[in-house]
Amino acid sequence: MRALLGVELPGYRQLDNDGITDTVAWANDVGDVLALYYFGLPPDLPAGLDDGPALRTALTHGTARAGGGLIEASVKTLGGLPALRQLVKLPLPRQPSGQAFIGSFTVPRAGCSTVVKIQAPERGTTGIREAVVLAKVGPGQYFRPHPYAPDVQGGLPFHVADHARWDAEFPDHPLTRVRRTLDALAEAVTVAPEFAALPPFAGPAASDSGR
Repeated sequence: MRALLGVELPGYRQLDNDGITDTVAWANDVGDVLALYYFGLPPDLPAGLDDGPALRTALTHGTARAGGGLIEASVKTLGGLPALRQLVKLPLPRQPSGQAFIGSFTVPRAGCSTVVKIQAPERGTTGIREAVVLAKVGPGQYFRPHPYAPDVQGGLPFHVADHARWDAEFPDHPLTRVRRTLDALAEAVTVAPEFAALPPFAGPAASDSGR
């Protein structure tokens, strides 16, 4: 079931589908990959979309346990339905340095969900954005407690270089590109009527009780 329609964006070309999974993917000339997934199971979100503090706290800890860092999480409207917008960073696998930035919209329903995700890795020299911002603000203002979970341990640290205020200064940085694509998706995505008509997601307890 292809739940989201109209996700193709200028500059992206569709990649071959394996014909088995409910996944469609696109790539652009700099190597960013846009993918659309459908999951026919109740969403594994740790809280309902109407419980923002609990949702963001749990997502922060979960991302840290996976070795990454949650940069942003918020509930937005995508194609007329409530969606979780996330922006995370992860270490590049099998690389001594560098990060991949992943932005996504998760549109949950009671018994299934669909996710549209954009992923952009650092290439070439890494850490330039962080070094420039650190020099501008100073070490004392660079690292901050995570606003969603100040007690979080592990994973990648929360710091001010990831803030959107620096995107204009680094227009080609993968984090900037991911934010830009998320903004474009928010305007471009439409939802299939049969998916929109499904019962809404009311949180993990409600989903578990309905199994």
